[in-house]
Amino acid sequence: MALRSLVILVLAGWCILGRPAEAQNRAAGAGRGGPVTSPRLYVFDGGVLESDPGRYRLTKEDVGTTQLSIASFLVVHPRGVLLWDTNAVADDEWMPSGQPVVHRLTLDDGQSRQVTLQSTLRSQLAAAGYAPREVTHLALSHYHWDHTANANAFAGATWLVRPIERDAMFSGRALGTVRTRLYAALKDSRVTRVDADEHDVFGDGTVLIKAAPGHSPGHQVLYVKLARTGGVVLSGDLYHYPQERTMNRLPTFEVSEEQTRESRRQLEAFLQRTGAQLWIQHDLTAHRRLRLAPAFYD
Repeated sequence: MALRSLVILVLAGWCILGRPAEAQNRAAGAGRGGPVTSPRLYVFDGGVLESDPGRYRLTKEDVGTTQLSIASFLVVHPRGVLLWDTNAVADDEWMPSGQPVVHRLTLDDGQSRQVTLQSTLRSQLAAAGYAPREVTHLALSHYHWDHTANANAFAGATWLVRPIERDAMFSGRALGTVRTRLYAALKDSRVTRVDADEHDVFGDGTVLIKAAPGHSPGHQVLYVKLARTGGVVLSGDLYHYPQERTMNRLPTFEVSEEQTRESRRQLEAFLQRTGAQLWIQHDLTAHRRLRLAPAFYD
């Protein structure tokens, strides 16, 4: 009877505490790299996009490499796990083969795009030590197809979104380069409204969502302050090719070119003030130099 009572007490204590230590560490963002005491940044590869530099008022000679990278990022913080963007092709639309897979898709307006892929987002997330249900926060730089393909898989997270962007996504005004069904589940997600020009995700200044409208109505960029790497800004689509930055060129399909110019001006001032690096998410040459998950930056 004494042993039985002891077992009951232990089980009751387990229920009260909720989870064993290992599960508690996972909830706190431990992943495969051990317990997290400061932000950690994982890079996920979303493939290579065939692109026409003319859409960015550039020539093949200007850019050298015409292809663009697709990327998404996981920020693991002691207070939560944030996924930034969700790649260009939904995981359930293709099958990895161990070799590069060429995938063609059709946008809502009938345009086609070609992306060459190697790994699913879910498998890269798992390599970092996480499952979709463990992502506590989702933020999208904007609603275009190449940033939202796996958004439905993270509809259970708290979505950090600017009201003007959410309205565009679900009001029928999200025309052009979109695939609305691939983010439709976000309509029922828990939402944190991002109204300020600078939104502090975890309340300690290390992960900031910064307004950068122009490419889309509520386009935004992400700043992550890492203890060893320093500050990093993830560009969204404020730039695509680095030559847009050096040659002062704008895409031909901005919602507002005036807003994009001002967003770029403000970001350049922020980079100068903080000394942060700018990671242009679509810069294939730079992307290939980054460490991919399960490696990380801290």
